Amino acid sequence: MPGRDEPVLLRNAVEPGAELAVVQLDDAVALGADEVMVVALGAAAVAELAGPVGEDVDDALVREEPERPVDGREPEALAAGPQALVELLGRHVVGLCEELREHGRALPGGADPRLGQELPGATLLLGARHGAMLATVITRIVLILALAVPLAVAGCGGDAGADGGRTEVVAGFYPLAFAAEEIGGDGVEVANLTPAGAEPHDVELSVRDVERVRSADIVLFLGDGFQPSLEEAAGSANGEAVDLLAGLDRIEGDPHVWLDPFRFAAVVERIGAVLGAEAAARELAARLGALDDELRTGLADCERREVVTAHDAFAYLGERYDLELIPIAGVSPEAEPSARDLERVADLVRARGAPTVFVEPLLSPEVGETVARETGAETAVLDPLEGLTEEALDGGEDYFSVMRANLAALREGLGCR
Repeated sequence: MPGRDEPVLLRNAVEPGAELAVVQLDDAVALGADEVMVVALGAAAVAELAGPVGEDVDDALVREEPERPVDGREPEALAAGPQALVELLGRHVVGLCEELREHGRALPGGADPRLGQELPGATLLLGARHGAMLATVITRIVLILALAVPLAVAGCGGDAGADGGRTEVVAGFYPLAFAAEEIGGDGVEVANLTPAGAEPHDVELSVRDVERVRSADIVLFLGDGFQPSLEEAAGSANGEAVDLLAGLDRIEGDPHVWLDPFRFAAVVERIGAVLGAEAAARELAARLGALDDELRTGLADCERREVVTAHDAFAYLGERYDLELIPIAGVSPEAEPSARDLERVADLVRARGAPTVFVEPLLSPEVGETVARETGAETAVLDPLEGLTEEALDGGEDYFSVMRANLAALREGLGCR
């Protein structure tokens, strides 16, 4: 009856069916509806509400069963905004008695969930077709806007998102990452797939690394089996995947081209072409040319030319500056030398009178120290620059500073003047 809570059946225009609810009715509700259907136990009640509307009374709804319950749970996070409007439109409405018993609490609007249970019977049934349709349409518009606005914002941002519009470059290991950063500057976002302090030869890519490779604008790597997992992932890259060994004048089976500044300059210029930064690449290549002059001059006049190393990583350095390399292990640093290998290298060190065995910062010095003990030689560090440690990076070390440190170590170990 007007002015108090009554049980009603509400029709949903989008999802047909009637729902039993408790709603506060008054004449304004009835007058605002396009169609009102009322069933009451008493004729006086019918006349009281139906009279102002001037509509015929239909009792068909009294026998309809609800098709779904009114859900009284908390809204999902995405619907938190639209839910406020939904609750405003549905103020003073309480769900089915069974739903109320399940949740045992009041819904928004302050209605008591026990109210529906305490009613002895359905006193009044109301179907508000257009009111339900309006509430449904508005709710769906709000939900669409809640989804569309964030997507529109993200879409309008385009490349100016997390990477600020920069070119996303994935590099296999340190020298390539260093060159890309030096050439691209603020225009690139470079990800080095080899963690600081790790050996790049046998790096296994994580699922996240593979996804980075696939989604990057440019992938820089060295082929010829140097990093097999990266080579495989590069085959499915959506961007441009560049094998920087391809077409390069190189020593067969040896990927360590960056230890020859002259050859590395050719790699740098190719990276510049890929990034569309040829001028910056030429500047870096000029710096490499100056480094090449330093090495050539510094290693020109030495007492000896034999360089004993932990593994066979310095062939390009030896070829460029006329050094004789005596590696203890093969190209792969993980290859353990046999006892015969150690004996062979020790014999060479004694025969040549080499006073120094060079070990590497990313490898265990144990093998080099063993040979040094057997021959009475000293050990010194010669860095193949496959990667830098966290400490070196934090200390401001880079490709050029390490190469100059290598020059100093070689000059001392070879007795250069």
